[in-house]
Amino acid sequence: MTASNCDMCVNYVYEEEDECYTCLVPLDEDEMYRFLSGRQKECPYFRLDDEYGVVRHQM
Repeated sequence: MTASNCDMCVNYVYEEEDECYTCLVPLDEDEMYRFLSGRQKECPYFRLDDEYGVVRHQM
């Protein structure tokens, strides 16, 4: 799994007002350019959205 899969990131949330998914990380202009142009393969802010992680930790 690569860290550029936004669908699995905890920062990628559905905005009901806009009816679309949005990244919560405020990327600056340079970071956005590198990410969208393909020069940066992995997002440095990627965090796996593991909703069962807390449950596994409690076991």
